[in-house]
Amino acid sequence: MELQGTVKKLFDAQTFASGFQKREMVILTQEQYPQPINIEFLSDKISLLDNLTEGETVKVGINIRGREWVSPQGETKYFNSITGWRVEKVTDNASEPTQASPSQSASPVSNENPFAGDDDDDLPF
Repeated sequence: MELQGTVKKLFDAQTFASGFQKREMVILTQEQYPQPINIEFLSDKISLLDNLTEGETVKVGINIRGREWVSPQGETKYFNSITGWRVEKVTDNASEPTQASPSQSASPVSNENPFAGDDDDDLPF
């Protein structure tokens, strides 16, 4: 899946005791009701955020992941996360809709009635 939006916030990389690393960013979608979407980048993918700045428009390749967790009391809960795996900067020109220009006809258009001289009426009614 892909999401497109403006980079709202870039967070610093986090390193955990196990050596696992993640870095998060929030993009603001570009739709009627913009949504701030938090996206995680894991391990070797955190470097994808190095050349980004807040305010840039990006297209992000994502995966949606789900997890099940059982509490010590036996209650089961479900969690979702959005993980990024690709980031493309979007230029302003590419995000604007383009308009098709009218095409030029190869042959001149005639306003003459092609049936004007045809007196042979072969219609049955």
